[in-house]
This record gives sequence, structure tokens and C-alpha cells, in this order.
Amino acid sequence: MDLRRGRKKEMEVAQVLCMKGGNGDTSYANNSLVQKKVISLTKPIIEDAITNLYCNNFPASLCIADLGCSSGPNTFFAVLEVVTIVDKVGKKMGRQLPEIQVFLNDLPGNDFNTIFKSLPKFQKDLQKTMGAGAESCFVTGVPGSFYGRLFPSKSLHFVHSSYSLQWLSQVPQGLESNKGNIYMASSSPPSVLKAYYEQFQRDFSMFLRCRSEELLEGGSTVLTFLGRRSEDPSSKECCYIWELLAVALNDMVSEGLIAEEKMDSFNIPQYTPSPAEVKCEVEKEGSFTINRLEVSEVNWNAYHGEFCPSDAHKDGGYNVAKLMRAVAEPLLVSHFGDGIIEEVFCRYKKIVADRMSREKTEFVNVTVSMTKRG
Repeated sequence: MDLRRGRKKEMEVAQVLCMKGGNGDTSYANNSLVQKKVISLTKPIIEDAITNLYCNNFPASLCIADLGCSSGPNTFFAVLEVVTIVDKVGKKMGRQLPEIQVFLNDLPGNDFNTIFKSLPKFQKDLQKTMGAGAESCFVTGVPGSFYGRLFPSKSLHFVHSSYSLQWLSQVPQGLESNKGNIYMASSSPPSVLKAYYEQFQRDFSMFLRCRSEELLEGGSTVLTFLGRRSEDPSSKECCYIWELLAVALNDMVSEGLIAEEKMDSFNIPQYTPSPAEVKCEVEKEGSFTINRLEVSEVNWNAYHGEFCPSDAHKDGGYNVAKLMRAVAEPLLVSHFGDGIIEEVFCRYKKIVADRMSREKTEFVNVTVSMTKRG
């Protein structure tokens, strides 16, 4: 691969890959309940990791990084979960709460302004939970790609990332034969699946190398990927939601609303790994010991089995279309322009609602908890 071309593509993705900012109706802040549920699912794993960290070393000052923090309520929900667990585990062990430095990281295009505006609410929530201990928690924003170094050597105790590492640093090279698809699909040729997997391998091994430099010996990390159980990278459990978006886009191509060459040159920079693929890369890189490697599921529809705040939220297609729009709109706008967005997601909502009425639709999550080796 031409390194200059690779770096250029990496820069392009870094500029456009962000969740939809602000607090509007279609923003990520208002359409990320699925991601919140996933953070809640991993709470016992985080508690276990922090307990192990405390057993090995109880620092006077604890440095925590949340990588791919995005914006909106989930940013501080994740931080609150981690800090509350630190307080709980410390009390259980009869230790005084250390000063906690929290680093919130995402790409420079992330809506950091929304994060900083919600900092006073987070501090109030922290005070309710921890009382005077809340004054010992300090928050800093760190813009930059986690596929490179972000922090000084041996400066972190705990690294958390949820639903971020499935995003690649760039769209893989060599996807010209993936016509009619926007991601890996059942109709994608083997060369496309190989290109995606090799990009994931390069990116995740780089991520591990960087974090191994930044974490102290005995430091912990808990990472949750959008992933899959199957060893088939084009299986429905990880690719179907993008295939249905491709159906909506292809319908618009056939009606002359989108140029075919535009459609054929658009691919999503994502890879949803299996537990075996995550384990393989961790073992190959060699800096970490895996403590837990687990799989969980969450329904596509965030309000499945939940109280619905309005009649509209009872419509699963509506909920999923809004979730995917909050995630994919910046990528779609950068490639197709904003003129198609309303029409695409109107069609997508109907397609998704139809499939959800007939099939079980779930996201698969792969969570790995690791310790930095000495």
C-alpha cells in the first residue's frame, strides 16, 4: 500500500468520522440509548478490572482515559460509572479515594463543546453519588486519534472504550469490486473481506502498541467492540444493519436520485470483530494479559422492553433509523451531500421496520478486559 495514500485516507476519515453533534432531534446525544445499555452491560467487568488494579497498586492519584468518548449524556454516564466503581471498591478495601484525572478522548471533529457544557451537570451528579469526594475528580478533553499516541509514557492506570474500536482509521484499500454494497455483505467478494480484516489487524495492533506505552505496569483496560459471534465477517449479525441502508441507497440509484458511481465508491470504515480475532491480535502484540473475553447482545431497538417516552418511540423502525442516522449522517453527507439525507432515512425506516417485524435483530458486543504485563 502506498503510505502517502494511506495517510491521506486516514486524515480524510479522521475529518469526517464523528457522531452527529449538538442536542437536536437527530443528534447522537438524543439517539444513543443502545450505547448506554452496552456500557451498563459491561459494568461488572469494569468493577472486576478496577478491583484487580487496586489489589496490585493503590495510587494516590488515578489517571483514567475514556477513548472514543463521543458527546452527549453517554460521555459522562461512562465516566460516572467508572468513578463510582473506583469509590465503591476503595471503600470496600478501606482506602481513601484518590484524586482522579479523567481524560476524554475523541477525534478533533467530535462535539467537545457539548461535552464541556454538560460538565456542571456531571459534577452535580458526582456530588450526589460521592459527596465531598466529587471535588477530587478532574476532567480534561484530549482530541486526537487513538490509533496513535495520546498520552505520555506510563501515565495511565485505566483505559476504557465502548463502541469505538470497531471504527477503522481509514476505509480499506482495494474495495473497487464491492459494487452495490457499502460495507462487507453476503455478496462481497473474498478480497473485500480480506481487505477489511487486514485493516482491522493493522489498526488494532497499533492501538495496543500505543496503549502499552501509555499504561503503567499492572494497568487495566476494558474495551467493548460492536462485534459478532460468527467467524464469518459478512454474517448478518454484524452486517445486516448496513445492508439495509445499502438497499435504501440502491433504490435511490435505480430512480436516478443518486449517481451509481457515487454509490459504488462509498464504503463504511468499520470492522466488527469476533472474540477469536480480538484474542489473536492481543496475543500477537504481546503486551497484555486477557482476564475476560465476553460476548453480549442488545436489541437494535433501544426501547425494546422499555417505557416509551412517546408514541413515535413505539415504532422500532423509527428508533433504529434515528440511531443509525446519528452515527452515519456525517459520513453520508461528506460523500453524497446533505440533499439526500431525509429521503434515505425515510426509506431506511420503512425497510428496517419491515425486517424487524419478521426477524430477531440484535447487536453483538465483544468485551475484553486486560492487564498490562510487566
